[in-house]
Amino acid sequence: MIDQLRRQLASPELTRRLEKLAGSTPSAAPLSLYLDLGPLDNDWLALLPANGPFWYRARPAHQEFRLGIGHALHVTSAGRNRFAALDNTLSGFCQQWRSEAQPLVFAGFAFDGTAPNHAQFPNALLAIPAILLENINGRCSATLSTSVGRHRQAIQDWLHCLSKPARIENEKLLASHPETLAERAWVARTNAALRDIEAGRLDKIVLSRQRKLIASQPFSAAQILARLLDQQAACLIYAHGNGTQTFLGAKPERLVRLQGKQVSADALAGTAWPDSAELVSEKNQHEQSLVIRAVYEALRPLCTQLPQISPPMAHPAGHLMHLRSEITATVKTGTRLFDLVRALHPTPAVGGFPVAAAQAWLTAHGEQRPAWYSGGFGILTPDGDGEFSVALRSALLDGNSAELHAGAGIVAGSDPQQELAETEAKLGTLFAALSPTTPAAKNGTIG
Repeated sequence: MIDQLRRQLASPELTRRLEKLAGSTPSAAPLSLYLDLGPLDNDWLALLPANGPFWYRARPAHQEFRLGIGHALHVTSAGRNRFAALDNTLSGFCQQWRSEAQPLVFAGFAFDGTAPNHAQFPNALLAIPAILLENINGRCSATLSTSVGRHRQAIQDWLHCLSKPARIENEKLLASHPETLAERAWVARTNAALRDIEAGRLDKIVLSRQRKLIASQPFSAAQILARLLDQQAACLIYAHGNGTQTFLGAKPERLVRLQGKQVSADALAGTAWPDSAELVSEKNQHEQSLVIRAVYEALRPLCTQLPQISPPMAHPAGHLMHLRSEITATVKTGTRLFDLVRALHPTPAVGGFPVAAAQAWLTAHGEQRPAWYSGGFGILTPDGDGEFSVALRSALLDGNSAELHAGAGIVAGSDPQQELAETEAKLGTLFAALSPTTPAAKNGTIG
């Protein structure tokens, strides 16, 4: 595959297509070429770069695998108007975008728009990948993007993106220490939340936990993603690497999808796992009802009619089960995907309810959400369609250390020890993916 792509990049025909597409377009405008790579079985993990930015998004159960390598153009933002800033930049890109096909834009954002950047992760980021590799139902393609001002250097830029795939290290997890004090502190925060819920100040608070793991060698994002593809096939597998760190995970829920004027959003809450209480319990049903209510009320002003709510159904996510309802509607003319993201985030599934009171409680109690955990990860098209998912069940890789993240929703009737066990079950999703046993990547070994 890599040799085939390099041969096409070296073709004089590609240079002619670049010149024709650039024309007299302003130098800051993006342009994109399309290459048909034919039918192949490829998850693209062998091409993850060693030290450059990348985006990965896969839905194994739907045979969709996408890898974006490098950045042709990108913008960062933060603050209360971060979504409007990203949307305005995207609109500017799209007004002058010269493309042979349908390119994609990737975006990710943190839970709290006012939080400072976490290490090298900006609060919010939107990027056009230099190379977008797609495998949709076995049909593979490459979309090559650059700015018009760099179109004469673009082929060298693209070859450079492909020149240094990441090496695979056979890492081994080192023994971890008991986290008794951290667990006691988390239970104490849960009890504090329950007191405020009982006093009527809140209906729900989502509390997160972190766990740090150390390995003998640097963690391999490709190895971990391969395990997630195998272990969490019903989920969306996602990753963003900045050249030093990688934020990745497997998420069971969609924040929002927009196709034309049709919007759909998930209301997902309540968790069960082997040896836990029943999924359809009073506590889980109450927790999910709060999410349904908040999503419905957030969408209603942006829609032409009242949103429709599907009955709650059991939704699998590896060894976990959740309650999920889909909320659908038709949006008003002029409503954009970022308008929907701004209205919905954060849902009670990641923050609490009522939303403003929950946010204030989390801030007052020092809640920490590293990188993009419980924020969003999405793709957008130049014509306005796209989808964002909630960045849950995640890990932040940095050399030979990995920080795992998971949370639980606290409502009236929650038992602190049971909620602690729920976070353990969720952390187990990523812990299993960091284990040394790994399947081979498609189209050859990952190395």
